[in-house]
Amino acid sequence: MKRENHTVVSEFVFQGFPSFCEHKLTLFAVFLILYLLTLAGNVIIVTIISIDRHLHTPMYFFLSMLSMSETMYTLVIVPRMLSSLIGLSQPISLAGCATQMFFFITLAINNCFLLTAMGYDRYVAICNPLRYTVIMNKKVCAQLVWGTCSIGLLVAIIQISSVFKLPFCDRKVAHYFCDIRPVMKLSCADTNLHDIINIIVSSLVIVVPMGLVFISYILIISTILKIASAEGRKKAFATCASHLTVVIVHYGCASIAYLKPNSENTRDQDQLISVTYTIFTPLLNPVVYTLRNKEVKDALHRAFGKKPLA
Repeated sequence: MKRENHTVVSEFVFQGFPSFCEHKLTLFAVFLILYLLTLAGNVIIVTIISIDRHLHTPMYFFLSMLSMSETMYTLVIVPRMLSSLIGLSQPISLAGCATQMFFFITLAINNCFLLTAMGYDRYVAICNPLRYTVIMNKKVCAQLVWGTCSIGLLVAIIQISSVFKLPFCDRKVAHYFCDIRPVMKLSCADTNLHDIINIIVSSLVIVVPMGLVFISYILIISTILKIASAEGRKKAFATCASHLTVVIVHYGCASIAYLKPNSENTRDQDQLISVTYTIFTPLLNPVVYTLRNKEVKDALHRAFGKKPLA
């Protein structure tokens, strides 16, 4: 039942984590540490890729773009969330909420399609190695990155236009940032059409890139299995392991968060899922690519004047 009180709302207040009031300082400490690790890890990845000529390849170009996108993604959400946990939260204007939602959507979708571009890069490298440098030239890489950004911007404009045309009659957002569903719940109007638009857009920007990555890996695996030597198969799988790990977690969290029915989870469950993709998933990228990737580890050893790993 929609509220009949059509009082004009000019700002929102985030309710944060009401179920964990007694543990706010603990949450603040944990999230702050994870946030700083995420920033440090992504800065290290971008820096090491830029200064080490061995990493000047399409795969690491996309990785550096992903790291920069993940860094901006966390900057949009986490600082305000941390301030709310220690009682420094301030109301956010409708324009401020729309701005936060715009950058959140743009960067989240950008991340999804960057992972798809990385999957395509791995497909070309393994399935068409002799033409890899011709196909994945600088122009193509730049066009792929431009395409991912363009899709993110276009979808963000559509979503923001849809959500902020609604009249709002409640100011308390049952979340810690301006996500689409919690904000739409504050509307006085019927949001059925907007819910349909949201689920269609969410399905397209999650299922399409996920499907393309899935197809890429079917072709990659079928090619790897044709390699005669066990060592060759192991090396080929190793080049994909880091990307595949990030893909599974990233698309898994996004699917659970945005492709489920509205009423399926409780508020606490929704927030747990949100924390996973806003706090933990951005940290996964630098952790996986620095701990599991031999080329990045070798580059770090060279940067610190140590011998590369054998």
